Amino acid sequence: MQHSGISAHPVYQPKSGFMRWLERRLPIGGLVYSSFVVYPTPRNLNYWWTFGGILAFMLGVQIVTGIVLAMHYTPHVDMAFKSVEIIMRDVNYGWLLRYAHANGAAMFFLAVYIHMFRGMYYGSYKEPREVLWILGVIIYLLMMATGFMGYVLPWGQMSFWAATVITNLFSAIPLVGDPVVTWLWGGYAVGNPTLNRFYSLHYLLPFVIAGVVVLHVWALHVAGQNNPTGIEPKTDKDVVAFTPYATIKDSFLMACFCILFAWFVFYIPNFLGHADNYIPANPAVTPTHIVPEWYYLPFYAILRAIPNKLLGVCALFGSILILAFMPWLDTSRVRSARYRPLYKQFFWLWVAGFILLGWLGSKPPEGLYVISARILTIYYFAFFIIILPLLGIFEKTRPLPLSIADSVLKGDVPLGASAPPPVRT
Repeated sequence: MQHSGISAHPVYQPKSGFMRWLERRLPIGGLVYSSFVVYPTPRNLNYWWTFGGILAFMLGVQIVTGIVLAMHYTPHVDMAFKSVEIIMRDVNYGWLLRYAHANGAAMFFLAVYIHMFRGMYYGSYKEPREVLWILGVIIYLLMMATGFMGYVLPWGQMSFWAATVITNLFSAIPLVGDPVVTWLWGGYAVGNPTLNRFYSLHYLLPFVIAGVVVLHVWALHVAGQNNPTGIEPKTDKDVVAFTPYATIKDSFLMACFCILFAWFVFYIPNFLGHADNYIPANPAVTPTHIVPEWYYLPFYAILRAIPNKLLGVCALFGSILILAFMPWLDTSRVRSARYRPLYKQFFWLWVAGFILLGWLGSKPPEGLYVISARILTIYYFAFFIIILPLLGIFEKTRPLPLSIADSVLKGDVPLGASAPPPVRT
């Protein structure tokens, strides 16, 4: 991507004869150099922009550990639970692979939530980045499907009953609901065909996610990165080279994130799991309280907050799909919440409500829990459908800086932003 007023990238010059030979036939070195070395990056990016690299790393971890685990897993209802125990006890470092994969899914979702909230806060979904944002929502949907199918594979009590409850939701769809459920199950109840279907799709979907991630990065390099001011780079003073400025920052926070990841894997590997999943699946015994993994809980609370099954399913899927329409629902011309005082307040209320919905999703669907979930569900949708369009009309925004460099030189430097080089006189 070439910003107006920004000088052309330095041309990639291969050092060795082999690389010169390869570059004439397959210019992969030039592609990497222009995309990840001299790519112009807004100089005021803060540490919230490092989670894209963290997500790419975590996707790699999930694919590698998943492939090795698939070599030892047996997708059969009579042997799945036992095969997981064999992985844990008899396979060399099988315990590490399984704990890294299970906790890696949680870390993956933690990073994607931060990544999405950052995009919402700084207006990264606005023109010209609409396709970039929509691709991100598609990745999120694929992650949710992949994670759900992976949760079923250990074939413990919570795996079996979560599969039963969630797949039954499709029966609420008029006309085609029952045939869809029958297809998902591979019969008339959750059983061995269901497990085989979920195993196949769980293995396949991460590679689909990787493909959409490539499109996501491609769209990013076409439209360019957003930044905390929400204004586009205009001159060379507004940008720095991706390497070393962004790569060092990304590497530092990735190391910090890996420490958190390692803490879960080595010290509290079962903290985010459910004890009932260490009991083999039993269709005759229903758990007292069926809950999905923590990263699905806000949407589970929305589902249970609505008494009508069909409307609940519509609200569940609508709460995710509505994210894709943010570029058109938000009518404000200003991107960043740093210059939108009202939007900032409503946004943090929305984030607090989202977290509270997650907590309510882990509680029994009764009494004040249901009433609170209904109130928060109303605000969840009102934020997108009512508040965002009206703010663009009535909100009085703060004045924007003249340029990225201007905001940096005036001391408006967010945490982790690259400081400007000294001015030579």
